[in-house]
Amino acid sequence: MARRSDHSREEIREMALAAAEEIVSEHGHTGLSARKVASAIGYTVGTLYLVFDNLDDLILQVNGRTLDRLHAQMVKEQARYRDPRKRLLQLGHTYIHFADKDPHCWEMIFERRSPQAQKMPEWFREKVARMFSLVESGLEPLAEHQSSQEIAQAARALWSGVHGICILAITGKLDIAGVESVQDLTQSLMSNYLRGFTST
Repeated sequence: MARRSDHSREEIREMALAAAEEIVSEHGHTGLSARKVASAIGYTVGTLYLVFDNLDDLILQVNGRTLDRLHAQMVKEQARYRDPRKRLLQLGHTYIHFADKDPHCWEMIFERRSPQAQKMPEWFREKVARMFSLVESGLEPLAEHQSSQEIAQAARALWSGVHGICILAITGKLDIAGVESVQDLTQSLMSNYLRGFTST
């Protein structure tokens, strides 16, 4: 068992977050507990709570890191395209692929509810807003007559559809609708939405 003096507060924080991510990736958010995280890094639960307010705080920090990874991946992969429509379509495909590769961490962002859910900290809200900003930026070159408010609303409507496909895919319910390819469904949804959006 490591002693408190073996690592700095920031080092313990990083170790705990990495351990929590690994636990969630392997067992889902229902398998995560403060005791498991503390045991994984060789410290006590008491030490863990000197770094995080509580388990909900630790989970929120993990979710923030997941959003950072997702955002970075979306930015990187859309940069391969110059055509605005292809760049926007790639955002959807990247989102689906990310959720498929790390479903448990992705799910925890949306499924884990805490007593503080109505009081999301500003730093977390900014990470969520940053995701929508990517979609809004993707829509802007295709919006000849729409206002900024219409673009923002369109971004949320479009992404709600992509997110819905993600949920059906992760929960294994797409086969109920007779859908074989998640990416094909995403392509169809976004292409048809964009066709209507750009014709108005």
